[in-house]
Amino acid sequence: MVKSCDNALILFARDPVLGRVKTRLSPFLQEDAILELYTCFLQDSLDKIRQVENVDRFVGVAPSNESGFFNGTSDSDIRLFVQEGKELGDKMRRAIQDRFAEGYKRVVIIGSDSPSLPVSYISRAMDSVKDMVLGPSTDGGYYLIGMQGKVVEVFDGVAWGTETVLRETCERLMRSGADLELLPVWYDVDSPEDLKFFKSHLDLIEQAGLGKPGETGKLLDRILASH
Repeated sequence: MVKSCDNALILFARDPVLGRVKTRLSPFLQEDAILELYTCFLQDSLDKIRQVENVDRFVGVAPSNESGFFNGTSDSDIRLFVQEGKELGDKMRRAIQDRFAEGYKRVVIIGSDSPSLPVSYISRAMDSVKDMVLGPSTDGGYYLIGMQGKVVEVFDGVAWGTETVLRETCERLMRSGADLELLPVWYDVDSPEDLKFFKSHLDLIEQAGLGKPGETGKLLDRILASH
């Protein structure tokens, strides 16, 4: 894919392999249902990044594309790469560094655990004039991170996967002197409780005429019927 603009939008995703994704949903859901659910997360997330204008789109997959799920996305529309690094912070730093090295001026990364995230939040991040933009998540982490011009060193020493990730990142950001823009709070879907809230939220969004449930919502109607 040839660079076509100054903005790079990256979806960080797990390779959808049975027993290796969304493990906190077990035993609430069977492994095959979890895999099908996460595949819907990915489909909705891919659809979401395709709706963002004036960006080059990427998928960073971990640990590899063993499943082949992303083969169909590796075309002129979306560029695929394998995440490199030990911890999440290392992987995000490397992905951002690589895009800057390719000539991009702003790089934004989103995760695949927020399939209901409004496209407008991503667009706002792409339009930000701040050095760094974060999308705070209700679990204490963040659903989006973006940087402009250079890598802001906020990754070292963060306890990834804990409820202190956002606070620790902001503390490092303050010490760096970089400007920060915070997006509205949103949520990830990791636990059975998250999943139930997500289903209720999708129903309300649809009832209010604010959007359609997508592939994930259609699947939830079926797999949550017995819970």
